[in-house]
Amino acid sequence: MQTAKNLPADKRRAATVQAVVTLAAEKNPNDISTSAIAAVMGLTQGALFRHFLNKDLMWQSVMEWVADCLLSRVDNVIRSAQSPLAALEAVFMTHMDFVTSHPGVPRILLMELQRGEVTPAKQMAQTLLKNYEERICQLIETGKASGELNRHISTASAATLFVGTIQGLVLRSILADTPSKAMLEAAGVFSVYRRGIEEHHATSV
Repeated sequence: MQTAKNLPADKRRAATVQAVVTLAAEKNPNDISTSAIAAVMGLTQGALFRHFLNKDLMWQSVMEWVADCLLSRVDNVIRSAQSPLAALEAVFMTHMDFVTSHPGVPRILLMELQRGEVTPAKQMAQTLLKNYEERICQLIETGKASGELNRHISTASAATLFVGTIQGLVLRSILADTPSKAMLEAAGVFSVYRRGIEEHHATSV
């Protein structure tokens, strides 16, 4: 069995990212030191810095992993969905599953987005949100064009509400320290969102 000490460079960098995500689930990401990361991996700080010149680059790699992992999952469920509305629901549930399975991720995102200074990791977080919202907007536009979604709704507002609803669920779970509860509430919350955006066809009596 390979340990972090004898992993190839690329796998050691990946192991570092996972160590940060794991630690962030247990403590404030701002309080995570390089010595703590090295200790989790069974390395010295010197060995850690052979792969990351500084802590900022380490956080950038973490955000790159988050972006790649989340967006690839989102793209996969969009491709396999039967309709735009089904895709929106699948994205919603996939996103919630991702953040509840990796509770350190939303903590890291919040930390980066709250930074006063511009860092590579913060820029990556902002780009992730932009790319994510673009996908949601496209699904909503497609749904409006197909008649599945109410064509009178504001696409931008509906996308903002979609993202904000997920953020609200995640934030509540962080405050209550119950990551799994957010996933349990997700289906019911999405059903409320769905009723607000779908096209309601009049029925004859």
